Amino acid sequence: MRKISKIILICKIKIFIFVLIFYSLDFFCNISSCFCTNILYLKDDKIGKTSKKEKKLQNQNKSFSKGLQVLKEIMRSSKPLTANSLCQKLDIDKSTMSRLITTLMSEGFIEYKGNSKEIILSDILRNIVHKDDRQRVIEKSRALLDEIFYLTNEASYLGVLDNNATLYLNQVDKSNRVIKTIDSIGLHSPLHSNAFGKVLIAFGNVDINSLKLTKFTSNTITTVSKLEKEIEIIKQRGYATGSEEHEFGLKSVAVPYFNKKGELIGTVGISGLSVRLEEEKLHKFGQEIFKLVNANF
Repeated sequence: MRKISKIILICKIKIFIFVLIFYSLDFFCNISSCFCTNILYLKDDKIGKTSKKEKKLQNQNKSFSKGLQVLKEIMRSSKPLTANSLCQKLDIDKSTMSRLITTLMSEGFIEYKGNSKEIILSDILRNIVHKDDRQRVIEKSRALLDEIFYLTNEASYLGVLDNNATLYLNQVDKSNRVIKTIDSIGLHSPLHSNAFGKVLIAFGNVDINSLKLTKFTSNTITTVSKLEKEIEIIKQRGYATGSEEHEFGLKSVAVPYFNKKGELIGTVGISGLSVRLEEEKLHKFGQEIFKLVNANF
């Protein structure tokens, strides 16, 4: 009897151990399952975050690519473009185009032409894009500036439009005079106060209302209405004069300088002491320089 009881007790203990092991295994399995599930969840979450980053990067790349397409189209065009024409050419919707144009303008790559909605390259970008072209213009202009000097016996200059100012790229003065005009290559001057600048206003892409009409002498034009009248006269006769408008004792006369396509490259002309350039002589030189420049094209 005792033996049977002992056997039963042993069986119970074995059953208890078996049950304990079973539940322990089940517990650890549940923990393992939860742990694996969490690992998978975290992995999926990480993948989700990576996908979002990749998607954001892809969108940025697309926007950048479209922005470059817009910029290239403006650079290739020989005339100003509107947002609508760019939308049609590049198959970009209006809202996206508006954002791209705003970004390119804020970065200084493009600008509106005057008060219109026509889009052109900014002066800064044109300088970069046309750097080689300018070097060719400088080289080509040397012979012309030599001719202008020998025609007038006054210092001759080549100027271009640069950020609403005249940038002087080349100069010729072969005279033996003791008093000469300063070397102006690389210097800027205001548009409204000498002949070179007024030519660029008349024949270039300049919004008169955007100019600061600073007074330098009593002869300086300081009102938009007076400058507009002067510009109309310049357009009609083909040359501009400057009579002590930037500095007393100096006068200038200049004409537009076009390429064979009729596009404005810049302006060429002379500057010298007022005592040598009375008004009649100034206008005579203006007409002669105009004929000389046009004979070269």
